[in-house]
Amino acid sequence: VKPGGMMVMATINRTLKALALAKIGGEYILRWLPAGTHDPRKFVKPEEAKAALVRAGMNVTAEAGVGYNPLMDIWRINDDTAVNYMLTAVKR
Repeated sequence: VKPGGMMVMATINRTLKALALAKIGGEYILRWLPAGTHDPRKFVKPEEAKAALVRAGMNVTAEAGVGYNPLMDIWRINDDTAVNYMLTAVKR
């Protein structure tokens, strides 16, 4: 990323809730993805992602959770980062 450039990342948190909903729910119950798509060893806590971005010379500018409502079949941005979350950062 060039100085002043912006980066947006989205990933899965390393929590039991994320394991249950993203891995087990998404792959085995809802079958949205093939079994084995997600490797929980590669899930990243927000603090770890933010630290890596800072080490890469970036300033984190926003953090948001992303949640799915199966009853309404919609995804929404929220404050809950326990499963899916996004970060934005700008290169110094």
